Amino acid sequence: MKKFLAMALAASTLTACNTSSSNQTASEEAASAPKALILCYSQTGTTKTVAEEIQKQTGADIEYIECAEAYDGDFGATIQRWQQEMKDGKLPEIKEVKANPTNYDVIFLGYPIWGGNYASPMASYLKTQTLEGKKVVPFMTFGSGGNTSISNLKAALPKAEIAKYFGIRTARISAAPAEIKRFLIEQGYVKGEIAPLPAYSEMQAVSEAEAAVFNEACSGYQFPLGTPAEFGMRKTETSTDYVFKAKSQNPDGSEATSTIYVTVANGGKAEFTEVVR
Repeated sequence: MKKFLAMALAASTLTACNTSSSNQTASEEAASAPKALILCYSQTGTTKTVAEEIQKQTGADIEYIECAEAYDGDFGATIQRWQQEMKDGKLPEIKEVKANPTNYDVIFLGYPIWGGNYASPMASYLKTQTLEGKKVVPFMTFGSGGNTSISNLKAALPKAEIAKYFGIRTARISAAPAEIKRFLIEQGYVKGEIAPLPAYSEMQAVSEAEAAVFNEACSGYQFPLGTPAEFGMRKTETSTDYVFKAKSQNPDGSEATSTIYVTVANGGKAEFTEVVR
């Protein structure tokens, strides 16, 4: 019995030491982990859905940018007001944002795309901030693509580090949780394992079969996205993905080329995920 008690005491002491060491390690990791803030403007709630999913997966603090006079939820009314503001050289007044970016290391900056750029309320916020020395992670929702906002964001925040962005079409918002998870793990914002995506094949001429995939993915969009000329392809566990080079015309009649990404879920229909211009 004395021997058992001695062994139990030793085990208890060892466990206590291990627990103390483990708690200390966890505490040190928490102290050294970058502190993150999500700042988001969302007019219809779609971008807010993405922001909340990022918050759910990262545990970051979150705050929303709000207009003093909210835009009408109607698409036409919003566009009309936005165009008039652009014509007048004005930005909408926004409510006070309480979160102080200087207290954070990483800023997830979310917005819908308006006219190829971040929405005007986000522009109003950026006029008051430099985010100097911060890692800024843009995320956006859009009708066709959001990459065109990045150059403007870099110009607005020249002293910040603009990291790789996450974007998703409004029409595909149901796919956001899985795609956000992949993005966060791949970019190192959360821990986890995820199977790497294969590379696309070399670009080759489009045949009738690929043209049909392109047309199925893009024909329902309200604006023409051009004619596919070349494509690359890859297969994953859940889909077949395509990257198309499409030819179109600029307003002045000159030729334009865009890159259009298309995914076909196993057993599903083709849909485009983003246009890169």
